[in-house]
Amino acid sequence: MMHKDLVSFIKFIKTKDGIGNKSSLISEVQKKFKLTKDRSVYYSKHFSVRFSYSTSSGFSNTIISLSNLQKYDDQPFFVCLVTPLKNILYLANTTFLQKISHSSQRLRIDNIRGSINGSDITKKFGDLANSPENFDKLFSIHAELGFDGNLARLVEATTNISPSGKKFKVSTAARVAIKKAPERAMDFVQSKDYMRLKAELDAKVDKYRNEILIAGFIENVNIRGRIIEYLIVGDDEKLRDGLVKALHDGSNVIPGFRTKNGLADYIRTFNRYDTATDVKTKIMVLSSNPKGYNIDKLLEFLATDKSVFMFYFIGITPNKIVDKILISMFQVNLLRSTILLKHWAGRNSRGVTQFEGETIHKLILSPNNKIDKAASGKFLITLIEL
Repeated sequence: MMHKDLVSFIKFIKTKDGIGNKSSLISEVQKKFKLTKDRSVYYSKHFSVRFSYSTSSGFSNTIISLSNLQKYDDQPFFVCLVTPLKNILYLANTTFLQKISHSSQRLRIDNIRGSINGSDITKKFGDLANSPENFDKLFSIHAELGFDGNLARLVEATTNISPSGKKFKVSTAARVAIKKAPERAMDFVQSKDYMRLKAELDAKVDKYRNEILIAGFIENVNIRGRIIEYLIVGDDEKLRDGLVKALHDGSNVIPGFRTKNGLADYIRTFNRYDTATDVKTKIMVLSSNPKGYNIDKLLEFLATDKSVFMFYFIGITPNKIVDKILISMFQVNLLRSTILLKHWAGRNSRGVTQFEGETIHKLILSPNNKIDKAASGKFLITLIEL
């Protein structure tokens, strides 16, 4: 849910429709919300905004450099377009950029350069208009992707060069194995191996319970998730010890580390099943849409005969771990809440998924592994045909 300052800011901008003067609006907004100026950006602890003027709702003005936007991308970044009759707000975080326009010829993942024009901001994201009534949902999507999650896509969209990755080609044999995945999942969640897997993961959480609770309220959602996942399933004990020490010291300096860019965090092989489990944290008092999976990587995994893909969700409140649940990707409520971000992905990818946070919240409070085999099969066909 949006912070009260954001709600107040959005309403205030609306009350100033017709002001028709960018400087006057900036002065009033800065005074009311006590914003700090950084070149052309005005920011607070909860949001940042860049003001622009146009005689119409269509505008191509240069907004901000990509390198400067990186500093603000963890919080809602707004563009406020001042026109003679009304003020128009857009979310302009990296998830809502189509490309980088100006001076971006040498843009690479390791060379962040170029600037964003107003025309580069998408005015509709999937079925959601980029307008105030959808800002909460839109930023929940962006928060899980972040700057790093958008950079490769922007490089490809801007330079027409795909940095990495390719679509998984589904052969006839692979299609057969993929279509059997819901049945494998149904068998697995009723098996003793399911109980063994959950017990293993529960034991890892119990061992680092205090550290998980400390990390649970790190403001940056990407850093928070990576730290908790590493505490539970990381394979470098020295690095884990460093994370534990930093958390207990209250240090702002977290040891640098990179997580594997694979499908899942925890791989466990049983006689009848090859399981891949992705570990996710749900802060029960916050609204968020957790990341799902890379669709091509998922299909490639499910194309193997014994594959079972699971999610392990940890629900956290400020002072306790509410519950730990091990859920199939095909669990009926989870499947219905799966958001496909195909339109956001590059041309060499089927895209990624996210989940509606409210569904995760309800599952943590009342877990079950009910699977609708027919609905799961239709969903898999949809993924294959993307």
